Amino acid sequence: MEALGEKAASAARGLLRLPGAEGRPGSCGGPGEAVCWPPVGRVSGSAMADEESERDSVHTGESHEGAEELHVELAQLSTEQLVALVEDNSHTNSMLKIETEMFEKFFSRVEPKDLGAERHGSSLDLGQAPYPRSRRKSKSRITTDRVICLTVEQKCDLVQRELEETKEDLQLLKENSERTLQNYLAILEEADIRLVEIKRAMIEFDKDIVKTITKKKGSVIASDKVLRYLEDWIRSRDVMKEKIHLKNDSLKVQKKKMQMQLKQKEELGEALHEVDFQQLKIENAQFLEKIDERNQELLQLKLTVGNTLQILNFYKRKLHYATAMATYLVRDIAQRKESLEKIAREAILVEEGL
Repeated sequence: MEALGEKAASAARGLLRLPGAEGRPGSCGGPGEAVCWPPVGRVSGSAMADEESERDSVHTGESHEGAEELHVELAQLSTEQLVALVEDNSHTNSMLKIETEMFEKFFSRVEPKDLGAERHGSSLDLGQAPYPRSRRKSKSRITTDRVICLTVEQKCDLVQRELEETKEDLQLLKENSERTLQNYLAILEEADIRLVEIKRAMIEFDKDIVKTITKKKGSVIASDKVLRYLEDWIRSRDVMKEKIHLKNDSLKVQKKKMQMQLKQKEELGEALHEVDFQQLKIENAQFLEKIDERNQELLQLKLTVGNTLQILNFYKRKLHYATAMATYLVRDIAQRKESLEKIAREAILVEEGL
């Protein structure tokens, strides 16, 4: 039990602090207390040396007493309580490590801005300092150490500022990544277009030139075709280059015009006021009402078109039936006419026989 208490003593010092530790320079509390930075400035001289020696002697005696009290308290704890104490201390240490990393990051971020003047020897006013400083005075007349402490509210403000900075960094990284991705996509699209053009040129060259050269080796006509093909290809490239130049010139003119308009707006101070926003809201509501009316009219027209199509299909079926009936009647009439003609011929033959 004593061996386990000796082993957990070092781990438990963060939770069971020694008496008098609050007066040490640079001592810090747990996560729920004020976090203290290292001492900022020290007073030099014989008085400071005497004060430090006296304070060290007092702290040594208090440390021995605190160690004895700590051993007694640990000896009264069970194994489960010691394990829980060690786990709690490990969790506290991990939280303190995270806080320390965040404080160091924040310190490195604000150091060139807020602490540059202090580093060069200029004194900062307490009202203008980003965080208040707490001074611990000893029994002597001289203040030996001044530490910068953070309260819970200040830590929350620091975390909020660091979170905002992180969000801004992520947003900037996202914008840069999207811009880089768009550039790469444009490069890929251009490469695909160039590949298609090269394949088309290879097919045309193989169709118009290579097959002709293989059929007529060493002929002058084949070389003339090659030269003519190359001249046509160069001419087409020149035409494309001129088109691109014209498009670039038009875009430059458009960009210059938009820049001039923007400059004129900035000079005239044109801006949308509250009245303009209200007017835009009213116009937007009116346009929405008109859009609803047009949608209702469109729906009514769709219903009318549907009914008309049904009537049209009915009359189409009726017309098809009438056409089929007419065809049948025409065929029947033709057959009856043939029968009548046949009967008339037979009647004539009968009369002649009589």
